[in-house]
Amino acid sequence: MKLVYYKNLDGVRAIAALMVVFFHFFHEMSNELSPTLSIIKKIASIGQTGVTLFFVLSGFLITRILINTKDTEGYFKNFYVRRTLRIFPLYYFFLVIYFFVSPLFLTINEFHFNDEFYYFTYLQGFARTFGWDVSGPNHFWSLAVEEHFYLFWPFVIFYVAKKNLGKIILAIIILAILVRVILLNNNYSVFLFTFTRIDSLAIGAILALLELKKLLTLKHIKYFIGLFVGLVVVTLLIWILLAGEGSNYIQNLRYLLLSLVYFSMLGSLLCIPKEHGVNRLLETRFFQYTGKISYGLYVYHPLVFMFCVQYLHTDYLILNLIIGTLITYVVAGLSYKYFESQFLRLKKYFEYKKPNSLSQPKEA
Repeated sequence: MKLVYYKNLDGVRAIAALMVVFFHFFHEMSNELSPTLSIIKKIASIGQTGVTLFFVLSGFLITRILINTKDTEGYFKNFYVRRTLRIFPLYYFFLVIYFFVSPLFLTINEFHFNDEFYYFTYLQGFARTFGWDVSGPNHFWSLAVEEHFYLFWPFVIFYVAKKNLGKIILAIIILAILVRVILLNNNYSVFLFTFTRIDSLAIGAILALLELKKLLTLKHIKYFIGLFVGLVVVTLLIWILLAGEGSNYIQNLRYLLLSLVYFSMLGSLLCIPKEHGVNRLLETRFFQYTGKISYGLYVYHPLVFMFCVQYLHTDYLILNLIIGTLITYVVAGLSYKYFESQFLRLKKYFEYKKPNSLSQPKEA
């Protein structure tokens, strides 16, 4: 099957990144705010779910690539090398900046090897969940979750028949729910741990199976829209009424609901015609460029905001937001052009080659 390139998904990636950026900006604000700012902060908290959107989107994109390339020569080598070239350089470059450079000009606590070890080995989610001594860039937990998924998912796609993939996905979803129940009942957080968040990636993978069965068409959009509307209503009610409280079972359900909300949203986007107005918006230069540098936006923005608070802070909230966001764009853009792209060019040496010479699938 020749993969369709969904250009609109670059725009979705942009929205997910901006959601997280805005969430972190307002999240650091004091709780002693005016009624208007309190409302803005509450609305911005929805931006935290941008990570879930990233997970669902990645689950879809990676699964469709793996399904389409499982019969190619060097399947495992090409996948892992290409993922490494995309993720590792910026990930480790930022860790070096954060641990060894930023303390020179920012008010950050001194780091020790034990603090850094978990981040360099993608185990920060485990450490922070179970209370091990660790400190570092808090937002990197989501990168660890995705990396853990990439470690085993290619083997599942390669060795499991397509007709049985749905059962594996269901098993992963059930596993995540059960692990959340166990951890919550033992007073552990379930926000950062790989095995409590991996169901979002698995749910995204369902979209790849639906695409394989040609169920992402305009005549199927009504099902995705209906699911989306119903889930949004239920999720917002839980989000607004409980505001982080409530029983363990409600907290458990929230993650599943959010994943399904974004599943249905992406499903709807994949069904609409290319010329649809929503697609035209997502394919504008702004969203396409933002999507291209979204990895850098996600990685750099907390450190940029810390720099702005210390050196460029003003008495105007909106101005602070504009300054911080613009600098983040500049840093991410320069990083992509002069650093990340140097590694991305090496992907040409690890192309997926099929006998019929299909074009390269677009990666996350």
